[in-house]
Amino acid sequence: MNSLEFLTAIGGTKSLSTLDGYARAIWADWGEGRLTDEQASALAEALEARKREVRGIDTVAHRAPQVAALAKGEGRPSHFPPKRKAARSPERRASIERRRTLAASGPMPPRLASRFTTGELAALRIVADATRERGACFLTLGEIAARAGVCITTARNALRMAAREGLVTIEERRRDKRPNLANVVRVVSREWKTWIERSAKRKAQARGGSAERGGCKKARATDKGSCRTLHRDRVPRGRLSKNALLETPNGVSLRT
Repeated sequence: MNSLEFLTAIGGTKSLSTLDGYARAIWADWGEGRLTDEQASALAEALEARKREVRGIDTVAHRAPQVAALAKGEGRPSHFPPKRKAARSPERRASIERRRTLAASGPMPPRLASRFTTGELAALRIVADATRERGACFLTLGEIAARAGVCITTARNALRMAAREGLVTIEERRRDKRPNLANVVRVVSREWKTWIERSAKRKAQARGGSAERGGCKKARATDKGSCRTLHRDRVPRGRLSKNALLETPNGVSLRT
């Protein structure tokens, strides 16, 4: 095409992709000598001006009107699905208290904990609890974030930071044409693993100690003979003097 045909085509185009094709054709013709420098510059300016005009109308409604009509028929403003809103806790104050409590509970040794923020420590506490129970953490990021009272971004940053520090390994379980499985987070730091094992032992000892202190049935049978002896040797109240002593089978004297 000559310069006049290019100008006519550029003025009637309503698609940015078509204008990009014209731009490639113009500079190809200029490189082969079919267009002069002045013609190529004028066409480039006209092309950029038309792009600014088309950007305001180059929408799905113009390029694919049937798609826009279908979206309106379904009661949606756009053919594309709405963006997922970030999950927010309905009780922000409770989430803040939960994450602070988890972070202050000592999920890892102080030397390691100093590298993380409060929210990240809360997320790592959930990972440590899952590791103590199952040997590894099989929870999704959403589950870790919900239990720790933090957002998904904070939970993701905590795991990435722990992986960079060599504290954990993250195994991705991708599946073809199906939703991926939750990543497997394994604690590999010897110092942290020892800390988790000790905390498990302390909890077990605390549960055992509380059971011993609580009420329970006596293992030995009741000595009924001593009770019978005590009742048989009981003297009627009227026959005892005011300062009389009553000796029990255990050798304890009781003043009446």
